[in-house]
Amino acid sequence: MIDDQAPPLAGLRVVELSSFVAAPLGGMTLAQLGADVVRVDPIGGGPDAGRWPLAPSGRSLYWTGLNKGKRSLTVDLRSARGRELVARLAAAAGTLVTNAPPRPGLAYEELLARRPDLVYARLLGHRDGRSAVDYTVNAEVGFPYVTGPGEHAGPVNHALPVWDVACGLYLAVGLLAADRQRAATGRGRRVEVALHDVALATAGNLGYLAQAQFGESRPRIGNDLYGDFGRDFATADGRRMMIVVLTERHWRDLVSATGLTRVTAALEQALPADFRRDRDRYAHREALAGLLAPWFAARTAAEVEKALAGTSVLRSRYRTFAEAAADLGRHPLMAELTQPGVGPHLAPGSPLVLDGRPFPPAPAPELGGDAEAVLGELLELPAAEVAALRADGVVG
Repeated sequence: MIDDQAPPLAGLRVVELSSFVAAPLGGMTLAQLGADVVRVDPIGGGPDAGRWPLAPSGRSLYWTGLNKGKRSLTVDLRSARGRELVARLAAAAGTLVTNAPPRPGLAYEELLARRPDLVYARLLGHRDGRSAVDYTVNAEVGFPYVTGPGEHAGPVNHALPVWDVACGLYLAVGLLAADRQRAATGRGRRVEVALHDVALATAGNLGYLAQAQFGESRPRIGNDLYGDFGRDFATADGRRMMIVVLTERHWRDLVSATGLTRVTAALEQALPADFRRDRDRYAHREALAGLLAPWFAARTAAEVEKALAGTSVLRSRYRTFAEAAADLGRHPLMAELTQPGVGPHLAPGSPLVLDGRPFPPAPAPELGGDAEAVLGELLELPAAEVAALRADGVVG
């Protein structure tokens, strides 16, 4: 009998051999929805175990943030005994997520021989197997040359590893698609997604690549919105507000709230232009910004927000991470999490809400702290055998 109160992925078991962002994020996405995800690391931790940012204790906030709700096992992956143990775990779970190069005994074909309905989800840098990370993929697709101030000549990287995030979510979706097909057919699948492919697909889906193929060079325009009117404005109290117009209604509400309806209408007549159209708002964005800037400069950010309240105008004041963090207690996504080695702090659960039900955060595991439970449940190893594996250095 199906328990409709159980998390949607309850019963799904996943072994995760991963590091850094994309693959751990994919595994955490599954864990937050109820899957039993066991992250397997080398003894002592993988290359991301101490990655910044760090808690005051020195513990990696990056690692704990991307591994919430999982269990942890550390294994000597350089030894044949260690790899054999992980292969048995993957076969018992039936699902593997990895971004690691295949080690002897852990390649897809070898694992498939142990479990014919295996779902094997692997993240690559490039489809042909070449290595890549978010920052190199971003550089080769073209985004750094349309990012930053218009007068800047060189490339500008952005701080968010967006391709890692998107790739991790694609990985989780691909795994779930394969698992659904396995439930219907009894057949497993090898799922592969490349970081470069995700960036390339996004650039293509948003029209950036086709625009270049048609001979149009996308400009670098700083904080302006491409193709419509949107930019940041300084307020009287030294804050900055981002204002975005995407529809005729947005524009109408903006000029009405700022008292500039007649002035902008006169400018339309003089140019001539029709500011109901996005292309005209974009073409004359400097003139429009010149009209609007004094209105913002004469008001504090709070006064701007009050004046625009109740309108359709899309807006937000710019905030630092510290300012955003100060408001976390009021957001339903966040809950206090007591993370061993880090201490209590507000952390996000899953952004998904099903039938009004949220999925609150669970702590990340202690590195290697679940050996007895994982090996006992999945492989039915007695505690004495686990202790022997520890003594032999096979399990951390």
